[in-house]
Amino acid sequence: MSLIVFPAIDLKGGQVVRLAEGDMDRATVYGDDPAAQAVLFAQAGAQHLHVVDLDGSFAGHAVNAVAVEAIVEAFPGHVQLGGGIRNREAVERWFDLGVSRIVIGTAALKDPAFVKAAARDFPGGIVVAVDARDGFVATDGWAEKSDMPVIDLARRFEDAGVASLLFTDVGRDGLLKGCNIDATVDLARATDIPVIASGGVAGIADIRILSLHADEGIEGVITGRALYDGRLDLRTALAVAQAAA
Repeated sequence: MSLIVFPAIDLKGGQVVRLAEGDMDRATVYGDDPAAQAVLFAQAGAQHLHVVDLDGSFAGHAVNAVAVEAIVEAFPGHVQLGGGIRNREAVERWFDLGVSRIVIGTAALKDPAFVKAAARDFPGGIVVAVDARDGFVATDGWAEKSDMPVIDLARRFEDAGVASLLFTDVGRDGLLKGCNIDATVDLARATDIPVIASGGVAGIADIRILSLHADEGIEGVITGRALYDGRLDLRTALAVAQAAA
């Protein structure tokens, strides 16, 4: 199975942005037409897209719903959505609107029963975000650090039927420092749930290395700033991931 490359569209105030270490005050704007950006990614060959409602992550409910709906309508492939989705009503709404997978972060720590029920009722549709800061789970838009180790949160959902774990090293996100390969692979080896790598992808080397670990449970990789800054060519990344299969 080949590594899935997810180009990222992060939304703040209806614009396409990238944050540094999850800090809303350190946002770089890359465009004001998220749907057009989704089309560009599709034209480059992307079949999967990772979308985050950043404002929603802090508000606890959808803020950039209009932009997300436009992306879902414009993108012909699979849209994975996260950001402020913390109740069943929100999950059902987004699935009804055509989102393929829902990423749940804060609620995975604070309301695990809700996540397990959603995973049961929407097979293959729920992804648990494991956002790490110094080895512990970060919540509420990464603004808070819990006392739960990352591995413990992952194992909590081992038999719940979640589709994947989305592992982000918060300290690397948006900084182009390179993906935390070791921590990502360690998590994949510690659980039976497929893992998606995120945070710090700097270039094609990260894609190559992660592709080599696909048979150890690394399902995919999310990349944002490297694409927007021209450090990573999406067509090349997709080709490298496919060639390693």
